[in-house]
Amino acid sequence: MSEEVKNEFSFENPEYRKTYWHTCSHVMAQAVKRLWPEVKLAIGPSIDEGFYYDMDAPFSFTPEHLEQIEGEMRKICKEKLKLERFELPRAEAIKFMEEKGEPFKVELIQDLPEDAHISFYKQGEFTDLCAGPHLDSTGRIKGNAIKLTACNSAYWRGDSNRETLQRIYGIAFPKKDELDAWLKQREEALKRDHNKLGRELEYFTTVDVIGQGLPILLPKGARTIQVLQRWVEDEEQKRGYLLTKTPYMAKRELYKISGHWDHYLDGMFVLGDPHDEEKECFALRPMTCPFQYQVFLNRGRSYRDLPMRLGETSTLFRNEDSGEMHGLIRVRQFTISEGHLILRPEQLEQEFKGCLDLAKYCLSTVGLLDKCTFRFSQWDPANPNNKYEGTPEQWDEAQRVMGQILDDLGVNYTIGIDEAAFYGPKLDIQYKNVFGKEDTLVTIQIDMLLAKQFGMEYVDADGQKKTPYIIHRTSLGCYERTLAYLLEEYGGALPTWMSPEQVRILPITDRAVDYSYELKEKLFAQGFRVEVDPRNEKIGKKIREAQLEKVPYMLVIGDKEVEGGEVAVRNRRGEQVVMAFDAFAAQLKEEVDAKAREQK
Repeated sequence: MSEEVKNEFSFENPEYRKTYWHTCSHVMAQAVKRLWPEVKLAIGPSIDEGFYYDMDAPFSFTPEHLEQIEGEMRKICKEKLKLERFELPRAEAIKFMEEKGEPFKVELIQDLPEDAHISFYKQGEFTDLCAGPHLDSTGRIKGNAIKLTACNSAYWRGDSNRETLQRIYGIAFPKKDELDAWLKQREEALKRDHNKLGRELEYFTTVDVIGQGLPILLPKGARTIQVLQRWVEDEEQKRGYLLTKTPYMAKRELYKISGHWDHYLDGMFVLGDPHDEEKECFALRPMTCPFQYQVFLNRGRSYRDLPMRLGETSTLFRNEDSGEMHGLIRVRQFTISEGHLILRPEQLEQEFKGCLDLAKYCLSTVGLLDKCTFRFSQWDPANPNNKYEGTPEQWDEAQRVMGQILDDLGVNYTIGIDEAAFYGPKLDIQYKNVFGKEDTLVTIQIDMLLAKQFGMEYVDADGQKKTPYIIHRTSLGCYERTLAYLLEEYGGALPTWMSPEQVRILPITDRAVDYSYELKEKLFAQGFRVEVDPRNEKIGKKIREAQLEKVPYMLVIGDKEVEGGEVAVRNRRGEQVVMAFDAFAAQLKEEVDAKAREQK
């Protein structure tokens, strides 16, 4: 067998891995139907890491149920059942699934064209509606290297008005030691999950009566985000950005001009009846672009005014599906380092390069860049949902220009079809959380359409009126999502410069309390975030609590330190050294000013 063919059927090959996991989802569905024939099946795809199957069961799946399913899956793998593909005309396919009592499958088939031929896969007594592809036998799957990891609720077809199903997740590998390694890694990931750490360390909380996707930033979380926001705003000012402050809502007429009303209405929070044209109707903003355009439109513009770089720390609102909510990563109200650059066509590449440089600088400084990937998000002309503005010719030109810019800048990117914004292609900087779930952290978008819709023009050097291009961009992205990734990256021990509490002073005796507060005032006057723990507790307990709260520096103060004007400095690694107070303050300033990721 050639090396090429070996690689084709290797678990290292993403396509083979996807096929392997897809077949595992069928094996899981077969196991469930053997154990509980009354369960109805919905869909069961492979995903980035593993597989799942959505099911409608008259009971709630428990960990004990999952163990039973795993056991039955192992039996099916040992049976080495052959997977056979066959097709049926649409009418016969509907009848076939009706006879099997699978209403969700019937609905899926009914959505297909009448002349369609529907594909199925059969393994033993089990048959499932599926486009494939699959392995040729269940014997290809290593039964003792399968693990069902979770069961969550999920709406049928993502619609909160439809049936609530149960989604069972699983993972599988060709070798048991690979599964063991994955489980160990997952155990570590659970420890670093921001949804756990952020709550334990009191960075944020959620409240049922407030709602999903609406986190409360507690003082620690609010302080860290404030530090990041001020730093980004100052950096943008250095790079020529003009600060704006725009409303949180607008009338529907603004969103009709921008296209959001036609292409994004389901993702907006609307105040009023969106279909009653006789009454005034408002909506909370899902993005800031149509608002910032009004700054440009405030008066006539010349080519000398361009590029105009507009920046804003924007609070946005998006009506995300409740099943998508996760801690701080996906929320319904969030704050973002948003900006729009209005420019002449010949300025596009240079300004795009500046946006990318700013994003890389910000991500590198906070320590996330090394794990980022880049995706060139393009349109899909076959998208059936009326997602995009513009003509094919306009899209081809925008994507050609952006592709050339990315190649000129040497960006190593993948292509994402049907991932573009409705008005233009974009460069998405992607990041994965500790569980491998990928989301967009920063985006830079080229827009050749909306300026014309808003009547934005400038007078060029030749005296002619021209339509500008627009770059939509973020520099650090959504602050809540960034905070989540930072908590996971650093295990809660944030770098000193962004930590909500940088120093905690721990007096050993009552006599040292007054001196501790004097030190706090001195450090506070230099801009540091400092607290004193004056409680009459053993010093060991105070130290342990500060360490558990991931405070970067502890100053242990006893009678000796008071008399000598010194401090016993203890860092998060447990290292302790006695030094003059002024020396510590100078060292702390150097670390914070450098935005160092590691303590000295």
